[in-house]
Amino acid sequence: MEIENLKAVYIDDEPVNLMLVQAYGMEFNLNIKTFEDSEEGLDYILNNDIDIVYTDYMMPKIDGIELIKKFRELNQEIPVVVITAIGDDQELKINALEVGATDFLTKPIDMTEFKARSLNLLTLRNAQLKLKDRALLLEDEVKKATSEIQKREHESLMVLGRAAEYKDAETANHTMRVAHYSKLLAKYYGLDENYQEIIFYASPFHDIGKVGIADGILLKEGRLTEDEFTIMKKHVNIGGEILKDTKSPYLIEGALIALNHHEKYDGSGYPNGLKADNIPLCARIVAIADVFDALTSKRPYKNSWSIQEAIVLLMKEKNVHFDPKLIDIFIEHIDEVKEIYNDFQ
Repeated sequence: MEIENLKAVYIDDEPVNLMLVQAYGMEFNLNIKTFEDSEEGLDYILNNDIDIVYTDYMMPKIDGIELIKKFRELNQEIPVVVITAIGDDQELKINALEVGATDFLTKPIDMTEFKARSLNLLTLRNAQLKLKDRALLLEDEVKKATSEIQKREHESLMVLGRAAEYKDAETANHTMRVAHYSKLLAKYYGLDENYQEIIFYASPFHDIGKVGIADGILLKEGRLTEDEFTIMKKHVNIGGEILKDTKSPYLIEGALIALNHHEKYDGSGYPNGLKADNIPLCARIVAIADVFDALTSKRPYKNSWSIQEAIVLLMKEKNVHFDPKLIDIFIEHIDEVKEIYNDFQ
């Protein structure tokens, strides 16, 4: 057992006892740091890594019982041995055990007994440390495995989110830009990092329902007829159906986004005519990101708009199509929006 690597402390107001116990410890390679002042000793064991504590009972300032009590408020694991000249005091032993003493030694201290009791406790302490190291190693391995699983989940989400856009080669980076715009809005709206991540990976599902729309309508150049537009609008219901009844937080949010991202702030949107705060926040966020990207991207039925032209329309649709607070945030951070726009062309 590697005793020399373990740290021991002895607190006693009698210098002779301190020297004696230090000498006993050296007999089996245990280095014992000593304190004659109980307050100094308590401060040390409260603020340093140690493996075993020896303490006298009768001391000025802080006695052994009070010292153990204060130490146990911070640490329940380290063995504490009470060394006392009144070893036959049953009440003292009970009090010491109640506050957290591990073992007792009686003065005058017998070298053989001191070594045997100390080695027993230090063996247990060594096992405790090894168990803790294994637990930390296991925890680290679990974190690595969890991180790898999450990475694979994110990859799967991005692949699925891109599934619909590949029906239209001119929108190859649309979902990625929408994801970044949505995360930016969520961040400056004050939502936590966990939610920012969720909306980043959920927003690409906004148009997943388009996989159920015929190419003749989806890729038509020019304006859709009324009947064609009625069919096109069904993509939100299809998307909601594809993603419903899932347990993944990303897909749950994705279902809300897919179903509601064409609702309008004034209640004139579809499929349910929701209004203002009745529209899920994630859908209100993605509505802005989606429309802005649609305006600034070339599509089969139109050329791309400039960023300034798109901003003018967003401002015009504030309180009509879009949440006014989110529009203000989007425009306030337009420089970051432009960076995303340029990074994913």
